[in-house]
Amino acid sequence: MKRAFLLSLFATAFCTATAFAESNATKIIVSAGALDRLQVPAYFSTKELLVKPKALRNSKGEILPLQIAWDETATFIVERLPKGKSLIFELFDELPPKPVVAIEAKAARVDKTIRFSWNDKTVMTYQLEPGPLPRAGLANELLRGGYIQSVFSPSGRLVTDDFPEKHAHHHGIWFPWTKTKFEDRTPDFWNMSAGKGRVEFVALDRHWDGPIHSGLVAKHRFVDLTAKPPKTALDEVWELQMYRQLGTNNPYTSIDLRSTQKCAIAAALELPEHMYGGLGLRGNRAWDNGQPTRFLTSNGETDRKKAHGTRAKWCHIGGEVDGKLTGIAILSHPENFRFPQPMRIHPDEPFFCYAPQQLGDMAIKPGDKYISRYRFIVMDGAPDTGELERLWNDYATPPKVELIE
Repeated sequence: MKRAFLLSLFATAFCTATAFAESNATKIIVSAGALDRLQVPAYFSTKELLVKPKALRNSKGEILPLQIAWDETATFIVERLPKGKSLIFELFDELPPKPVVAIEAKAARVDKTIRFSWNDKTVMTYQLEPGPLPRAGLANELLRGGYIQSVFSPSGRLVTDDFPEKHAHHHGIWFPWTKTKFEDRTPDFWNMSAGKGRVEFVALDRHWDGPIHSGLVAKHRFVDLTAKPPKTALDEVWELQMYRQLGTNNPYTSIDLRSTQKCAIAAALELPEHMYGGLGLRGNRAWDNGQPTRFLTSNGETDRKKAHGTRAKWCHIGGEVDGKLTGIAILSHPENFRFPQPMRIHPDEPFFCYAPQQLGDMAIKPGDKYISRYRFIVMDGAPDTGELERLWNDYATPPKVELIE
């Protein structure tokens, strides 16, 4: 970054805002790059700032919400910024006399779950410790914690399922591996009723509310039940973040998941080539009982059988709930292993999985971190290819933010 260039750009952009331009406060410049931006999250690190900002102030003197997370990453929302253009904001170190926004994204502990809400409406629930089995006849081996138990659309329609009638080991949004080799054994962390492996919730490190997002950081472990005594193969950390409701004409919820997995001991978890395993999503059971599941991939494919095994940046799964269309899109980050990752799309049931091991054997080795990043877009109505492509582009390449000191 060249200081002279940025100061020149600042003076040009805001020459009419004298008081703002003459301020000695630290500022940031936000650049759209090659994309038109509309209500997109933007980020910058505050680690080098001795005084942490409380908000942003634009050239008109308006105070805008800013949120600093536990890792000192600041997040704000860029409402509108045409491609090739830039904006400059002043970092505001004092709390404004009135709240910048009256509504916060919240994450509150309720029994054995974390309830995420916006404007007091539940958006999703994360399951901590296992809850009770939902019906008789299910094996205790199916009890599970450490997953997103339910997700709701902006209109309040449920888009996921938990303990479905078919494949009761499916759980909302979850992340187990199926075909594995650990030491000289073959644990299965997906098909839990086999009793060969499970993923356990370990601890909730933190959870938070805020004007921009709410979230949590939680620890899980992959336990090999074929070992005597059972042995942990992987440790996992989930960073889960739900943004305040966005969208102008059709509101949507944006949820980020970052999973970091590493070996628990000096032994690799080998993942032989297999059809499924990894990030999974189970859609509303209405789409499995008379209502067809509708898929749409970033390649434009709507035929679920043709889409299975293909590689795509994103995939939307949806259908009718209470007579209205709704659904959820899974956006895969370009830094994910083997991006664009191949997909498992079930031919009959509302089930989706990103499965990089479809492309051949892989392994999580001691000393390495296997990091997976996904964003979920939840909205009512039929999927809009152009809108989902725009949202994926924003996720893959957010606006560039630089400090001017």
